[in-house]
This record gives sequence, C-alpha cells and structure tokens, in this order.
Amino acid sequence: MVSTHPAGVQNAGTQYLPPRRNTSTNISPNQELLPLTAKVNSDDNLEIGGCDVTNLVQQFGSPLYILDEETLRTACQQYRDGFQRYYPGASQVLYASKAWNCLAVLAIAAAEGLGIDVVSGGELYTALTAGVNPDKIYLHGNNKSRDELVLAIESGVTIVVDNWHELHTLVETLHTGVVETLHATSLHGTRVMLRLTPGIECHTHEYIRTGHLDSKFGFDPNDLGEVFEFVSQQPNLTCVGLHAHIGSQIFERQPHRDLAAVMVEWLRDAKKYGLDITELNVGGGLGIKYVESDDPPSIDEWVKAICEVVQTACAAENLPLPKLLSEPGRSLIATACVTAYTVGSSKTIPEIRTYVSIDGGMSDNPRPITYQSVYRAVIANKLSAPLTETVTIAGKHCESGDILIKNAQLPKTEPGDILVVMATGAYNYSMASNYNRLPRPAAVVVANGEANLILQRETYQDLIRQDCLPERLKN
Repeated sequence: MVSTHPAGVQNAGTQYLPPRRNTSTNISPNQELLPLTAKVNSDDNLEIGGCDVTNLVQQFGSPLYILDEETLRTACQQYRDGFQRYYPGASQVLYASKAWNCLAVLAIAAAEGLGIDVVSGGELYTALTAGVNPDKIYLHGNNKSRDELVLAIESGVTIVVDNWHELHTLVETLHTGVVETLHATSLHGTRVMLRLTPGIECHTHEYIRTGHLDSKFGFDPNDLGEVFEFVSQQPNLTCVGLHAHIGSQIFERQPHRDLAAVMVEWLRDAKKYGLDITELNVGGGLGIKYVESDDPPSIDEWVKAICEVVQTACAAENLPLPKLLSEPGRSLIATACVTAYTVGSSKTIPEIRTYVSIDGGMSDNPRPITYQSVYRAVIANKLSAPLTETVTIAGKHCESGDILIKNAQLPKTEPGDILVVMATGAYNYSMASNYNRLPRPAAVVVANGEANLILQRETYQDLIRQDCLPERLKN
C-alpha cells in the first residue's frame, strides 16, 4: 500500500522528525508514528498539542503520559464518519476501552458520538461515572461475576454473553432473589448479544488472537443451534445482536472481510429460531504503525471494506441491513499518546552494547516484556542532533528483561535528557503496575497549548493505602 499522506522525516544520521502537515490531507492517525499535532519548535524540542514536551516534564514530572486530544478526536471522527459514508444502514462505533479506560478518555470518545465497550465492572463503573449513555455501553468478558451482571442489568447496558456458564448465570440472576434489588423495568428484555468464535486465523501475536477456534472467548460455532434455541425461550432476555472479534494489531483486510461474511450467515440462521437479530458487531483489531516498517491500512480503508462485505452478504441472503457495530481500541488511542521519560545512568559493555536507563519501564509499559512489542523513541530536547549512538533503552526495575527498546538509534544521550517513546496510548497505562512499588505515572491531555491533568501521579502513600498490618505484627 502506498502512503498518500506526508511522512515523517528520517534522514540519514538524524532522528525521526514530525512531518510537515498538509491540512487538506486526510491523515489516518493509525498510520503515523507521532500524534498529529507533533512538531519541532524553535528550541529544537518536540512539541505536542502546542505544548513543549520538556516543559511538560518540568511541570508534571516523569514518566509522563501525554495524550493529544486532536489525534484522539480525529480517529474517532474518521471511524464515525466512515461508517456513515459507506454504510446505508444504522451504525455505532464503540471505543474498546480496555486499551485505556479513564474518565477523560471516555468523555472525549463519548463527545464524538462513540459508545463504549467495557470488559469488567470497574470499566463499566468508570464509563457510567464519565456520563456515557448506558444505551451505548456494551459489557464483554469471558467470566463475568454475578455482581458484574447485576450492575449491568441495573445500569441498563447491553451484555455480550460469552459462554454457557454466563448465559445460565444471567438467567438465574433474573429469576432469583438477587433481582429484588433491581428495577422492575430491567427484568423484562435485558439486552444481550451473543459472542461467537468465527474460527478465523490472522497473523498477529499468539496472545492477541481471539477469533480462532482454540480461544477462550465465545460460543463454539457448532453450538449455534442449541444457543439460539435456548435464548429464544428466555422471556427476560432480548437478544439484539451477534458479536465476534478476530484479534488486534491486524494489517490484513481479508480476515475482516471473511468475518463479516460469516456473521451474516449466523444472522440468517438465528432467524430460523425466531430471534430478531438487529445488530452485528464485527469487533475491531485494526493495527497501527509502531515503527517505520509497519504499514497498516487506514481507518477509512478498513471501514469501507467492512461496510461493503456486510452489504454484499446481506443482499446475497436477502436480509435487511443490521445495525453495524465495531469496537476499535488501539487504532483510536495508541498514536494519540506518547510517554516521556528522563534519562539517567548508562553502561557500555565494549563490543556488546550500551545500556541507557530511564526512570520508568515495564511498570508503565509492560508490552515489550509481555508481547515482545517494538517501539520508536526520540530525544525530545535535541531533535535535530545527529544520530551517534546505538543503545538499548533499559527500564529501572529489578528485572533483566525490563528492556523497552533494543538497538535504538539516538543522539549522544546525557543524564537529564527527555526520551519520548511513541504510540503508547494503548495497553500502557491500562496494563501498568506497581512492580517494585513504583507509583504509576501521571497523564495529561494537551490541546491548543494547554495541558490538563487527567490522571494524578501516584504517591508512596497510595502504594500502602490498601495494606493492612495486623496488630500482632506491629513493633
């Protein structure tokens, strides 16, 4: 695929520089390494959202997640507008909030007309607190607790039922004493979707493939008839749709086309059991550019392919167009955020490697040690400096595997330099931990030269807040 938008500049011997934007060009954020507002300012520093990154670190400390509001909103708009442009039926884009679930991110997505996909009671509670309309919240998960199901029923959100155990638990919950705490109106026609396993393979990391048959997610397609029959006999359930998802960080378009075609066949079969299925959720999974060699389709291309195949399949089956849902996560939020670190110590092992250490690591970005994920980085306070070092960027944790980037090409680094790792909006904060009892970093959202805190930096007091010391152990 040939890129039609301005690319970043990587001249021989220089760092990756933000591209000069042509405002008339429709840039797909997932095809960029840096947020759309990134630029080199007059001090040769990286600027995002009109804010100098080095100044942000001085003000808010490091490590620091920096979220560019314009990039996030642009991605939301491209998904939303793409479905409206290419699909003549109703549609709804959902933000897969497991990528980064916090009040501010959900509020921005909701303001752009997106619904929210949640996978736990905590994510659901956050979405409700952020003011998201329950009609636009869908609860996923392969092992929802009874308490989570009760919260979902009480809140009036749609429950994406994953398996037989959950289906029976949900039916029992609606018929037992637990329902006494619920509003009477919620006992009739609780909205559910059924998650099915499509058996579609795609080329991605083993741990983030969710659509192949050997998966913990979804009903087995061989059980379809039995599932449809059971659900059709439950008066307290209203089955509104079918859901499937084939994985994430996917560059191929054919698996998504195959998925859409398979789901329309399921839609046809459901009608044989009297189920009036009106919604199809084709999942998400569109990949992003983490390094220069990554070449994902644009948001527009992905949306167009999905919309076309659903229309074609429905026409072939003589079925009316369902409401079409999708749930992108990474491709909405990843590129919108960078993480800024402060460089500390270094160690050179002659003829082997040089380690440059930063003040964060696997506790704020566990993806490299978990998925062997790769990233790009720049020194934000010397963007035009020549590349003179090949270094391994090491985290500060007491773990040999705490390596963020191997063989990074950087200028000569010094303690106090600000190193920025790109595309850290997805699965960084959401998977962050307190390993080695490091407080989790702060996060800010930047727009039009203004920075606002959206997540406070944890303190040492926060780390022990839930600790309990029995009286007999006190000195």
